[in-house]
Amino acid sequence: MKALETRRRAWFAGLLLGLLAAPVIASDQATVSNDDLLPESRHENIGELVTQFIQKSHYMRVSVNDELSSRVMDRYIEALDRNRMYLLASDIEYFEEYRYRLDDVVRSQPLNPVFDMFSVYRSRVRERFEFALTQLENEPDLLLDEDYQFDRENMPWAITTAELDELWRQRVKNDVLNLALADKPWDESRDVLTKRYTRYLKRMDQVKSDDVFETFMNAFAHTLDPHSSYLSPRNSEEYRIQMSLSYFGIGASLQTEDDYVHIVNIIPGGPASIDGSLKPEDKIIGVAQGTDGAMVDVIGWRLDDVVDLIRGPVDTVVRLHIIPAGALPGNSDKEISLTRGQVRLEEQAAKSEIITVPRDGREWSIGVIEVPSFYRDYRALSNGDKNYTSTTKDVKRLIGELEEQGIDGLIIDLRDNGGGHLTEATALSGLFIDNGPVVQLRNSNGRISRLDDPDPVARVAYNGPLAVLINRFSASASEIFAAAIQDYARGVIIGQKTFGKGTVQNLYSLDQYLQPEDDKGFGQLTLTIGKYYRVTGESTQHRGVNPDIDLPSPIDSDEIGESVRDSALPWDTIQTTRFRAGEPLDTTIHSLTVRHSERAKDDPNFQYLMRYIEDDREARSRTSMSLNIETRRAEREADLVRALDLENERRKALSLEPLESLEDLDDDELPDVQLDQAAGIVTDLAVMREVKAVPAQTAQIRP
Repeated sequence: MKALETRRRAWFAGLLLGLLAAPVIASDQATVSNDDLLPESRHENIGELVTQFIQKSHYMRVSVNDELSSRVMDRYIEALDRNRMYLLASDIEYFEEYRYRLDDVVRSQPLNPVFDMFSVYRSRVRERFEFALTQLENEPDLLLDEDYQFDRENMPWAITTAELDELWRQRVKNDVLNLALADKPWDESRDVLTKRYTRYLKRMDQVKSDDVFETFMNAFAHTLDPHSSYLSPRNSEEYRIQMSLSYFGIGASLQTEDDYVHIVNIIPGGPASIDGSLKPEDKIIGVAQGTDGAMVDVIGWRLDDVVDLIRGPVDTVVRLHIIPAGALPGNSDKEISLTRGQVRLEEQAAKSEIITVPRDGREWSIGVIEVPSFYRDYRALSNGDKNYTSTTKDVKRLIGELEEQGIDGLIIDLRDNGGGHLTEATALSGLFIDNGPVVQLRNSNGRISRLDDPDPVARVAYNGPLAVLINRFSASASEIFAAAIQDYARGVIIGQKTFGKGTVQNLYSLDQYLQPEDDKGFGQLTLTIGKYYRVTGESTQHRGVNPDIDLPSPIDSDEIGESVRDSALPWDTIQTTRFRAGEPLDTTIHSLTVRHSERAKDDPNFQYLMRYIEDDREARSRTSMSLNIETRRAEREADLVRALDLENERRKALSLEPLESLEDLDDDELPDVQLDQAAGIVTDLAVMREVKAVPAQTAQIRP
């Protein structure tokens, strides 16, 4: 398992999709251009070496054969045209001659079929955007009633060029409509879109052989599992910069999907995290420099070019034009300003606070420790610095400080914690259990190893009422810790099912295995080499960690998580290892759940969250939209009115002054419903413990 694996995965996925995000053409048979990209000899060397690694070291011991070739074919086509906006059914039929040859190609033969497929795709891209430019010759009728099917992932491939023409007529009209909703006049909209579509064509002409090869190799790697990947030499260096945090930017992981740059996650401690305006799944559609620089439209840009715009000198301002998560384009765009800064390790450190909960005439103090990642400064540790930074050391110190203030219970908040160092996950678990195993690892040879509490003689740092708060973005090391607390019956797990990443990766620098013929290099391969398991023998892979008490979350588990990835490795089990656990908490959890449910019925903030989630998921379930500007404007106004009414209902129930506009809402006024509910549950646990309704957690040996 790699440190910051979630960031790596999200950033890499963006590069894969960003390389070829856009462009297109017409006619029933694509023509090969005179400037076709060609494979290089080093690409064949890389393909052969990667194939050897996969067959020898991948956890599943995959055979590179015709069956795999067929799946790689589908994955490669998906990487090129996932939304089926460019290629024709005849193109897909033409590609069929390569379906059972790709395994031979990647193993030892010339890569011409891969580049041939890309040439067809690139021709179609050019056709489509040349057609799109012709649609800007006349202003479209925005009062005509028609619907645009923007989600075509599961639609059949277009049969004729005429079908694509109609689809793209609607796409261009939708682009015009979005600008019109932002009060852009036709002349300005035409200018913006002309530049945008021309830029698409230019980007396609700038694609290099390495880009094509990298896209194909990732189709190959992602067919094995979602976390195996290949990075070209250029992107290997970019990855190194990202992981070292040795750059100045806003502190967010990005990826490109359907021509938009999406925020995947916010890096703890970075400018975006500190500011709080930018959220996961927001779309960046424009970037501007300084407080008054011109906004540059970045729809359809390569991801690395967008990143270059966002990065810049420390303490300088970058402005982002975004579409908030879940919003339809043109409905609620907004602009935010961020001051660039360096992501510092100490700013990612665990933090604490105390929440007071009134109950039965008494104020109960519930300590909260937010753990944004599992970090450890290995460089300082290797240099003999006893004051090296680590999650476990920081949490232990914070526990001591909270106990000095007399807390009645403790919450470890792992929401949005994508993981980090495995050693920190085991060490942090050791703060709450006496001793024993924390996690089991199985490699591709089937050998199982066990990682125990690294400091078994140390006393437990905290033995009071404990809860761990999780959500769908809690992954990897977070899942190891939450599972250990649950399996040892040491605390109650509250929130949402976790991500479900239970695999271990190793990174191979290919330059160490191949002799370079020039200064281009060979890139790097990240390969899944193992899986980890709970002490009970159950994998967290695919299924994640289920909370003992569910809390509603705006994060949709049907769209995010390991289980939605079709190449994810399966859930399975191994033998249970011996460990000491407290008395089962089943009865306690049932009682806590009943009390929580009763409170939630009368909690305005909880009811607000439930309705917000319902509205948000309804909006995101749409696959088409009206191309009538009056209808769209009315829908947008209705959405704003509904959101305002929902907020004012919450405020009325809490005896707060109503708002006239959502722009008057201060983010600090928005409640953290999940944390508040968790605090109430821990208070219940503390009350039950005080009246001895909860049995002492004496150690018992389980097989």
